[in-house]
Amino acid sequence: MVNALAVALGAVAGLVLISYLVEALRPRPRAPGRLPWAPEIPILTSTIDGVQVRYVVAGQGPPLVLLHTLRTQLDMFQRVIPELAQRFRVYALDYPGHGYSDIPQASYSADYFTGMVGGFLDQLELKNAVLVGESIGGSIALLLAARQHPRMARVLAINPYDYDAGRGLRRSSLLGNLIFGLNDVPLLGATITRLRLYPIVKAVFEGGVERKEALTPAFARELYRVGNRPGHYRGFMSLVHQWPSWERGRAEYPRIRVPVLLLYGDHDWSRAAEREANAREIPGAQLRTVARAGHFLSLDAPEEIIRAVGDLTTSTPQGNPPHPAAGR
Repeated sequence: MVNALAVALGAVAGLVLISYLVEALRPRPRAPGRLPWAPEIPILTSTIDGVQVRYVVAGQGPPLVLLHTLRTQLDMFQRVIPELAQRFRVYALDYPGHGYSDIPQASYSADYFTGMVGGFLDQLELKNAVLVGESIGGSIALLLAARQHPRMARVLAINPYDYDAGRGLRRSSLLGNLIFGLNDVPLLGATITRLRLYPIVKAVFEGGVERKEALTPAFARELYRVGNRPGHYRGFMSLVHQWPSWERGRAEYPRIRVPVLLLYGDHDWSRAAEREANAREIPGAQLRTVARAGHFLSLDAPEEIIRAVGDLTTSTPQGNPPHPAAGR
C-alpha cells in the first residue's frame, strides 16, 4: 500500500515537472505587424492603467466598439469589421490577458474587464458609442450600460456570458466540462492547463460554433499559438476562477437606460429560460435568435451581426428611455 502510494505521488510529481518543462519550451509567438485578414488596417496600442492594450480602428462614421469573447482576441471580428467600417468608425481591442495585449497579474473578474473597457472608451474620448459585445464582451457592454457610462449610447449583446455561475463553457462539450471543471483543483488544474495540446484546444473552440467550417484551421491554430504567450495560461485560469462574477453582474441590469438588443445563437450555451430572464431584466430590451448558430456568432453568422447593428442603430427599441448622455 505504501509503495503504491509512493509510486502514485512520484507519478504526479513527474507530471507536474513535465508540464513546467513543456510550458517553458513552447514557441512564443511574436505580435504580428499587420492583420492577415486586413493588412491595410493599422495595429495600434494604448496604455490603460499601466497595461498596454492592442487595438485597431477602421472606417469613418459614428463610433462602434467590438468586444470579443473569452479566451479569444479582436480577430474574432474579422468577418464583420470590413462591412461595418463602411458605415462606422469601428474599434476593436484585445482585453488584458488576451490576444497581444499585456498580461498583467490581476484578478480577471467582470469588474476588472468592465473597468478596463470603460478606460478604453475614455482614453479614446469616444462619444455616443455603440457597443457590440460577444460572450463576456456582451456582459461587459451591459454592465457599462447599467453603470451609465457616459460615452456609450446603445448595446448589441451577443450571447452574453452571465448565467449558471459562469459555467457556460462547461456546457460546450464533455471535454470542455472536464477541463474547466478541474481548473480550480490545486496542482492538477494548472498542470493540465500547462499540458494543453493543439487538438484539445481546437476541440474546445469547436464547441463554440455550430457551423464547423466557421472556425478555419488557420484561425484555430492562431488562437492556440497566442495561448502560448508567457503568462497567458495563468491569466485564463484566473478568468475561469472568476466566472461567477459575470452572473452576479446581472443584478445591475435593471438599471440599464440605453437601447439594448440581445442576439443569441439557437445553439448558444445559454438556455431559453436564461435568455428570456435577461430580456425581462433589461428595460425595453429586444430579444432575437439566430438559427444554426452557436456561441461564437461572429464566426457562425457574421451577416446576422451586421444586420442587427443596422437595426439597432436606425431605430430605438420600444420602451427604452433615452440615455442621459444622448445628444451630447
